[in-house]
Amino acid sequence: MLINHDTRCALDAVVDLLNTAPDEHTPDTLTDTGALRAFVERNAVSDVGTLDETDLAAVREVRDQFGRVFAASDAHRAAELVNALVAAAGTTPRLTDHDGYDWHIHYFAPGASLADHLAADGGMALAFLVVAGERERLRRCAAPDCRRAFVDLSRNRSRRYCDSRTCGNRLHVAAYRARQRGASGN
Repeated sequence: MLINHDTRCALDAVVDLLNTAPDEHTPDTLTDTGALRAFVERNAVSDVGTLDETDLAAVREVRDQFGRVFAASDAHRAAELVNALVAAAGTTPRLTDHDGYDWHIHYFAPGASLADHLAADGGMALAFLVVAGERERLRRCAAPDCRRAFVDLSRNRSRRYCDSRTCGNRLHVAAYRARQRGASGN
C-alpha cells in the first residue's frame, strides 16, 4: 500500500493521540496543556498557536472519535464516523508547500483550532484507508496487557503488536519460557 508523507504523518498523529488515552493498564497522558503542546511538537503539527483548556477538551473529544473509528465493526460504520468527523471540522482542502516539503494537501482551514486540524487531516488519512479497502490495518496491540493503537503498514498485514521490541518480544520470551518449563516437567 502506497501512503504519501502527509497521510503517514497524519496516521502517526492519530495513533499517537489514541495512545494518550487511558485504559486498564495506563493512565491518561493528555492531562494538561503542557502535554498537549508536547503532542503538537512530537508530531510537528503546523499552524498551532496558543493552547488552552478548551483546546485540550476538544482534542480529547477528537481522540475519542478516532477511537470509535478504530473500533468500528465494519467499513460502513467507519465511513459514517469519518464523514461526521471531517464534516464537523469544516474540512477545507488546500495546496501548500512548507517546511521543505513539496506540494501537498492540508485539509484543515487556515487558522483552524488544533482539534479541527487533527480531525480534518487525521480523518482524511483514515478515509484513505477505508477507500483503499485497508481499514483492517487499524489495529490494537495483541498483547493482553497492552491495547495501544497502531496502523499495520506491513506488506502482508501481519503485524500484531504495537512494538515488536517490547510487547512482541515480551510475549515471545514468555511463550518460550513456558515451553521450557513444560519440556523440563516431562
